[in-house]
Parts: sequence; C-alpha cells; structure tokens
Amino acid sequence: MHETTGHVLTVFMGFFAIMNPIANTPVFLGLTASDSTAIRRRIAFKALMTTFILIVVFILLGKLIFSMFGITLPAFQITGGILVFMIGLQMLHGQQSKVHSPAITAAGKENMQGALSIAVTPLAMPILGGPGTIAAAMNFSSGGGISGMLITIIAFGLLCLVTYIFFVSGERLVKLLGDEGLMMVTRLMGLILAVIGTQMFITGVAGAIKAGG
Repeated sequence: MHETTGHVLTVFMGFFAIMNPIANTPVFLGLTASDSTAIRRRIAFKALMTTFILIVVFILLGKLIFSMFGITLPAFQITGGILVFMIGLQMLHGQQSKVHSPAITAAGKENMQGALSIAVTPLAMPILGGPGTIAAAMNFSSGGGISGMLITIIAFGLLCLVTYIFFVSGERLVKLLGDEGLMMVTRLMGLILAVIGTQMFITGVAGAIKAGG
C-alpha cells in the first residue's frame, strides 16, 4: 500500500514538474484576460478535461497512434513549438490569438464558442498536454501493465484537479491587477510562450537530427 502511494506521488510530482500549473496560471490569465469569470471557469474546466482525456488516450494507445500515423515525437514537438510561438507572438503585441477572436453575434453564440475554443488550442494542446506531458505519460505507464496505467491515470487526474484550482484561484489576481496589469501580464506571458515555442521547436529539431544520425 505504501509502495503504491509512493509511486503515485512520484508520478504526480513528475507530471507536476512538466505541466507546471504554477507557471501556466499566468498564461491562462493572459489568454482569458477579456473573458468573464463564468467563461473563464468553463474554459479552465474544458481545457483540463480535454487534457485529461488526451493523456489517457496516449497512456492506453500512444505507441499504436504514433506508429499508425507514422508520427515521431520530434515532429510533434516541432509542430507544437510553431503553434505556441505564433500565439505567443500575437499576445506579445497586445493582441488575442486569432483562435480567440470570433465574430460576435447579437446572441453572442459565436463569441462563446470562440472563447471556449482556446480551451482546446492552445491550452489543452500543446501547453498542458504537450509533447513533454505525452512522453512522460507513455513512459510512466510503460512496463507496468494495467496497474502502471491506472497509477499514471490517477496521478494525472489529481494533477488536473490541482491545476483547475490554480486557474480558478487566479481570478483573484485578475481583480487585483486590473485592465492595465492584465495587459502587462498578457504581453509578458506572450514573450514566455514565444520562448517556450522556440524551445519546443529546437528540441524537436535536435531530436530529429539525432534520430536521423
């Protein structure tokens, strides 16, 4: 029992270091700066639920998916890096990502759908459920049989819950910062996202060269 609990905590801390909810909370606030509290909560829930489902799928079928489509981890990192860099660049210039700039109707339906769309991209994929998280999930669950998979799923589920609490608690920070403060956070997080995207791209290219060599 103690060994199982210790293993769950080990896997949890490994995921925590990679997904880093503390560092991603300001990113979340920057991406949802213009949204209401209710929409922000819905985005957080949808992003983490999507991330959880995505990681569970890769825990169960990751190797099969990669081999079926001929996908390599470096290619995944390069594509994710380009996407994150482009979004970060737009935020750095004080703009919202185009995926978060829908046409507004009288009923606000498209606006709501556009706001929630960032829960999938870029939040769930590739920021939260990025190549590092997927690789870690596949690594933690490999070789452990069904019990290894269950432990990995439970640990990641706990991390998603913790991350949701971080994101929702960040609303207090929104009220404290005000509009000008949020704009500064948005620009700063845009710079950080651009750097993260660049690093993901470099890591992917290095991995591709190493695999080719």
